[in-house]
Amino acid sequence: MKIHFSNNIKFLRKRKGYTQDEVAENLGMKRSTLSGIENEVSQPTISALLTFSKFYKVAIDTLLNVDLQKLSELQLRQLEHGEDVFIKGGRLRVLATTVNADNDENIELVAEKAKAGYATGFADPEFISQLPTFQLPFLSKQKKYRTFQLSGDSMLPIPDKSWVTAEYLQDWSQIVSGEAYVVFTLDDGIVFKVAENMIKEEGKVRLYSLNPLYEPYDIQVSEIKEIWKFVHFISKEIPEPMLPQDELLKTVASLKSDMDKMKRQMLRPGISKDPA
Repeated sequence: MKIHFSNNIKFLRKRKGYTQDEVAENLGMKRSTLSGIENEVSQPTISALLTFSKFYKVAIDTLLNVDLQKLSELQLRQLEHGEDVFIKGGRLRVLATTVNADNDENIELVAEKAKAGYATGFADPEFISQLPTFQLPFLSKQKKYRTFQLSGDSMLPIPDKSWVTAEYLQDWSQIVSGEAYVVFTLDDGIVFKVAENMIKEEGKVRLYSLNPLYEPYDIQVSEIKEIWKFVHFISKEIPEPMLPQDELLKTVASLKSDMDKMKRQMLRPGISKDPA
């Protein structure tokens, strides 16, 4: 198995914009020693491994066994925020993702027929890589998006079979009550709801439908696998027109005027109110 340590520490140094002198000074070693390790001229000691791991906040196992240059920008940012599977174990939410030829994050499309497979393959890079992908140039390249097909009428007036695009939310404490999210659990699958953040007080999220016929319900944080923040939706259906208040008042007034005119005509002399 190939060891990636030398290339990884060189990659991290350049990614953070450090010179060899700056890193060597921070690590308390000679620049020539750092240069030798980066260029695989010499092997790091156990003490040096621990020092590099602490400095870059990346586990030794990751520095040794994972080629960081092959990770997507999202995965690298997760590492830089301390989300390392070898450090946090099961608490880490690792998102399987895909990138295009320019290493930009793709938007994967999860159609209705793919939802069943998503329940078992959401963390499987091979499954995610088989989903259709596309790009939207007006969305940030620094964020991760995914598009899910809506099913049912619980979020009317957003129509059934609409495509909902949402941004991946790593920190669930940032859920804003009253805003819409795609929430994925193993029991309920993929649902699109308005959320109330009750994580800090009760360790749960309360989910509401836009359709008043559906009652709100709670989901414990421990049951949630992914949360995506609503960005926009696409639908082939044209929503029902909603008249502005002034137009609505004019329409009502016009109808009333027509009714009054009909009444006056029926009350004219010679016109019977009872055709029988």
